[in-house]
Amino acid sequence: MARGSLQGMKRVLLVHFSQSGQLTRIARKLVAPLAAAADVQLVEEVLRPRIAYPFPWPVRRFLDAMPESVLLEPPALQPLVVHPDERFDLVVLAYQVWYLAPCGPVTAFLKSAAGRQLLRGRPVVTVIACRNMWLTAQESVKRLIRDAGGVLRDNVVFTDRAGVLASFITTPRWLLTGKRDALCGLPCAGLAEAEIAQADRFGRALLAALRANGERRDAPMLARLGAAPVDARLILSERAGKRAFAVWARLIRLAGPAGSPARLPFLALFAAYLVLMILLVVPPSLAVQRLLRPLLARRLEAARAYFELPSGR
Repeated sequence: MARGSLQGMKRVLLVHFSQSGQLTRIARKLVAPLAAAADVQLVEEVLRPRIAYPFPWPVRRFLDAMPESVLLEPPALQPLVVHPDERFDLVVLAYQVWYLAPCGPVTAFLKSAAGRQLLRGRPVVTVIACRNMWLTAQESVKRLIRDAGGVLRDNVVFTDRAGVLASFITTPRWLLTGKRDALCGLPCAGLAEAEIAQADRFGRALLAALRANGERRDAPMLARLGAAPVDARLILSERAGKRAFAVWARLIRLAGPAGSPARLPFLALFAAYLVLMILLVVPPSLAVQRLLRPLLARRLEAARAYFELPSGR
């Protein structure tokens, strides 16, 4: 995607990691208007873990990735292709959500010396593709961007439009078997093709902003585009899930490093916990939250407005 730099051109760095390839498609579709513009130089950096993450996930590997993901303990990455000294007008960072946290390779980039150098003083647009819960992961990413000296300018989120309970079945099936087709009346897993096809509308807005030097202003470039809609019904559930995952992560981590056989009993207990939560806890929890929603309306609305920043609704 890179072209030779010309004086006066805007330089944009796209950084991403995807297992299934869906996020890569979204990210490239989003930046397609930038790639096609004669006055923009687009450079793409695909993050490459030293030990590759397979897709579909083997069950043990899927569970074993939880503690380090939640605790933001990054895996080792292969050296970046882009040189840390290169200067960009804008960085687009696309990432997946693992266990309500940013995926390991993106955490590694944000914590690395090279990644921090690339982000220092730069405006950043984050792009997320996930099942439906991304709020706590984005809070971690916001903090890491800030620690690196970058400035989060916008956030764009793509989520699975299937219902909460339906995606509890279709998403794990896709991750663990690679099968994402419709099943027993349930929709296909992942994002709808129509939504992916429309991702370039954000790229067109970014291109217009770059041409107006909008990246230099302390204001979002994707305002009024509905870039990061928040489902208020999931806010309380996500916060509770984050706390529970933190407890499990520390417990499993005490048993040893990733891949350690001593983790197996704890991983089995964690898997049983997940199944019980999905089958026995989540449905009544959603029902109770629906009953309490009128009492929590003001609090949830304030939380939704906060999480939709910086781009806003």
